[in-house]
Amino acid sequence: MAHDPAAELQVLQARLTQRDRQLASIHEITAALRTVTKLSEVIKAALKTTLSCVDAADGSVILYDANKDKLVFQYVIGAKAAELIGMELNPDQGLAGAVFQSGELRVSEDVSKEREHARDFEERLKYQTRNMVTIPLKSPEGRTLGVMQVLNKESGRFDEDDIEVLEILGGQIAIAVESARLYEEARLAEVVRYIGNLSHDVKNMITPAQTGAETLRMIADEAYSVLDGLLTPEKCPGAPLDEVWVALDDLRALYPEMLEMVLDGCDAVQQRMVEVSAAVKGIVSEPHFEAQQIGAVIERVIKPLELVGEKGGVSVGYVAHGELPDLEIDDKQLYNALYNLVNNAIQATPVGGSVTVTTRLGEPGEFASFADGQVAVVEVTDTGEGMPPEVRAKAFTDNAVSTKPMGTGLGTKIVKNVMDVHQARIEVDSELGKGTTIRCLIPLERAAD
Repeated sequence: MAHDPAAELQVLQARLTQRDRQLASIHEITAALRTVTKLSEVIKAALKTTLSCVDAADGSVILYDANKDKLVFQYVIGAKAAELIGMELNPDQGLAGAVFQSGELRVSEDVSKEREHARDFEERLKYQTRNMVTIPLKSPEGRTLGVMQVLNKESGRFDEDDIEVLEILGGQIAIAVESARLYEEARLAEVVRYIGNLSHDVKNMITPAQTGAETLRMIADEAYSVLDGLLTPEKCPGAPLDEVWVALDDLRALYPEMLEMVLDGCDAVQQRMVEVSAAVKGIVSEPHFEAQQIGAVIERVIKPLELVGEKGGVSVGYVAHGELPDLEIDDKQLYNALYNLVNNAIQATPVGGSVTVTTRLGEPGEFASFADGQVAVVEVTDTGEGMPPEVRAKAFTDNAVSTKPMGTGLGTKIVKNVMDVHQARIEVDSELGKGTTIRCLIPLERAAD
């Protein structure tokens, strides 16, 4: 073959241009990854730039979750991103698992020849991988945090320049992930300290209310005992005793219940603060299941929220359609979930509207998620403005959003967690301008955990 200096120079210039572009990308990504805020967006941007650098179609950052002992697709760019994000692999599954275990970079120019390639995984996704580079993501101490996979180079094979760039970028991404973890641990320690102080302050603020309510109940009980002896026809001849007792009877009927609500509310707040403090530290109490009537839990929820609704001009009620058998439930967790649902419904309902909780027995086959067994159906229905489709689609998921100013969507996540613990399902029927129904389907018999 004839020696062609012009052609060789053209190839060298092309490689130099590519190298300059790769170095510029490395510099850009390195600068972006120095921040620990909004790590998700930064890594997505880094992954996108990485794919562009090596002319690849798709890529993933797969991180190890020690709590689950799984490799989890955290960041994905490409045709199957929506299906892959959140998907889990065993730590020894596929090429990702092989590289995670070995800690060694692996170039697969023809993945069909790789023994570890997860072919069933690929078939399920209806995706074909031609070639791929799998890069271990290692912390500065050498601990493997996960892997980055870059797939399907658009033109030719992954060359030495590509591999070198991918190693550098993989190292930068690993440092960013580890830095974010350390930052989160430091932030969590600060939150734990703050929650501890807040819990102490809440207890100090609630104690006077508890003491005052208990003292008031004692004084009122004693006062009515004295009045019962004094306000008699013998001791007060000619006095309009009927009118006096009519005026006092309403108070006699209401004050024990109202004071009990205050004391119950104070106890619930203190208990909840203990649970929040423990949860922030990573200590989550195991659910305590006990056979009991769910209607009793609903009545405890409705009682204080009727007053909340009355203040906002919204009627709050409970209707039981037939009797339900005792259910194996954690009454504290279920109380919190139902309280969230009813309270949110009240806030979403305008003056003159209503919020109604109903219960009934659902038959086998009535609901697709419980084709074979009976369920307790608990519905919270409001006459509010309804949910926009994008909010309804994300309700009771990890991506839940709130329509309230400064809202976080945390309430719906709490409800979902409680329903998951009870092996229950949540359905949402909502129409803008007409209202919303949240339907909780709780199995009568829980499967073995």
